[in-house]
Amino acid sequence: MSRINNAFKNGKAFIAFITGGDPSIEKTKEFVLEIIKAGADLVEIGIPFSDPIAEGPVIQEANNRALAAGATIEKLFTLVADLRKDPVSANVPLVFLTYINPVFYYGYDAFFKRSADVGLDGIIIPDVPYEEQPPVREAAEKYNIDLISLIAPTSEARIKEIAKNASGFIYLVSSMGVTGIRSEITTDLSSITKAIKSVTDTPVAVGFGIHTPQQAAEMSKIADGVIVGSAIVKIIAQHSEHSAQQLFNYVKEMKESVLGKSF
Repeated sequence: MSRINNAFKNGKAFIAFITGGDPSIEKTKEFVLEIIKAGADLVEIGIPFSDPIAEGPVIQEANNRALAAGATIEKLFTLVADLRKDPVSANVPLVFLTYINPVFYYGYDAFFKRSADVGLDGIIIPDVPYEEQPPVREAAEKYNIDLISLIAPTSEARIKEIAKNASGFIYLVSSMGVTGIRSEITTDLSSITKAIKSVTDTPVAVGFGIHTPQQAAEMSKIADGVIVGSAIVKIIAQHSEHSAQQLFNYVKEMKESVLGKSF
């Protein structure tokens, strides 16, 4: 069983996103460890990029801070390698979220070989449509890296095709638009999840906009996992180097909500 599959073995997974290098690589490692201690089953680490088209203002600003602080792909590869050496994070799945431009210029084969060498489990690339995935998927599969597919509310006609070829987990986008905190999620995610489940056993995790315990609890009734990003990144924007305790408290509360405990 892969580390990603293992993250869903107890039924419901809490997935946390953090921008790599914000406010520093060293602090990112500290924050990832705190997030895992608080109950995160899988951690997505964003590779800072100058034009993150799927991201809202909160994560865009985090990208800018990380780039200004000197974050690079190589430093993030080293971060993953370091996390694999720590007992707290050694067996927790780690996934990169990035855009195709950095991967293309690094070289597909070289990028995924390096990913495998440091112990990365998967990758999410929001700006690669399903139809354009084959060369990336081929390189990723060569090194046993899961290319995580995204399914959006507008993908209904293609849901089954995308789901059939999915690996790791399926990232179900809760709402149209970019990432960011939303007061209400009105998409009929239940019917989309049922369509996905009719063709694959790959776990489905819902992301985009989820930030309250109540939302997490509702989404966990529909899907196998809940993804939270902007709310975590916002805590770091507010508290910078002193975010560890706030992150721990927030992730613990959200994980309890995903599992159906009182909050």
